[in-house]
Amino acid sequence: MNKKKWTRIVSIYSIIYTIVTLLSSVLYLCNGIYEDPSGNWHELDRAIILLIGITAFELCTNLPVKSLIFRYVIAYIPSQVLAFTYVWFSGLREPLAKTAYRDIWINFTSLFVLLCIIHIVIHIYRKKRKS
Repeated sequence: MNKKKWTRIVSIYSIIYTIVTLLSSVLYLCNGIYEDPSGNWHELDRAIILLIGITAFELCTNLPVKSLIFRYVIAYIPSQVLAFTYVWFSGLREPLAKTAYRDIWINFTSLFVLLCIIHIVIHIYRKKRKS
């Protein structure tokens, strides 16, 4: 991978992490919670889960597979399994919320689908621009 690719991955990661963290903070404040109840581990967990998703998406969506949908599936399944595994391991550190696996599935899948939609739009735009 070249420097441009790594710069893009780091930029996307940083932007999404910042947006998700700000959104989470705003939601906590709107609910009257002035400190993150999960503390610093929650921030580190968010960073690691996001790293899993972004890295898998960037690496797998550029595979030499013709179908974009198939590339997304190739990226999604192992990265979601890895995210679930990380959540399981984090349960060894502290008790998990009852909805931990559901929450990670919803959040991870939502972000992954959003990335897929953005990737498709960019792909179509580049295709039209070449023609």
